[in-house]
Amino acid sequence: MTATDRPSATQGDATEVAGGDTVAGVVRQWRAVHPDLDTGPMEIIGRITRCAALLQQAEDAPLRRAGLSRPEFDLLGALRRTGHELTPGELARETFSSGAAVTKRLKQLSGRGLVDRRGDTRDRRVAHVRLTDAGRDLVDGILPEQLAYEAAALSGLRSPEREDLAALLGGLLVQLEGRLSAPRA
Repeated sequence: MTATDRPSATQGDATEVAGGDTVAGVVRQWRAVHPDLDTGPMEIIGRITRCAALLQQAEDAPLRRAGLSRPEFDLLGALRRTGHELTPGELARETFSSGAAVTKRLKQLSGRGLVDRRGDTRDRRVAHVRLTDAGRDLVDGILPEQLAYEAAALSGLRSPEREDLAALLGGLLVQLEGRLSAPRA
């Protein structure tokens, strides 16, 4: 590929705009091996994946200090933000987890006194889960620190850029959720 074949940054070439990020290096390597392939999707998905991994590593620090894993905090957060009891199945849907994983996590959280489980009066197979006062206090104590971390992580972007990025990612998420949750033929 020659310089004249390569799209300019004004034409939306994410590699040229982002410059020296790790995905740009990977894309350059692939272009050297397969100059005929469109690496545009890799430039987006690769960056989303890399950003998610880096954010996940760093943002788990407040959770680790509280003795929680990310999935445990997600369960507690789902109970806190909905404001009412949920069944394990509802928690699985809220947190994109398997039923078995939710059951295991609920057992651990219950053992720590962060959630209570009670049986359904009409169907003994169904349990209802609620936050204890200690669970609510823990979530409410961690959430501001979590949000402060996220604000710091985004501090290099101007407000309009953050709004544009949120809108673009929201559109992508709606598309992917619709496609991935549709029944497969």
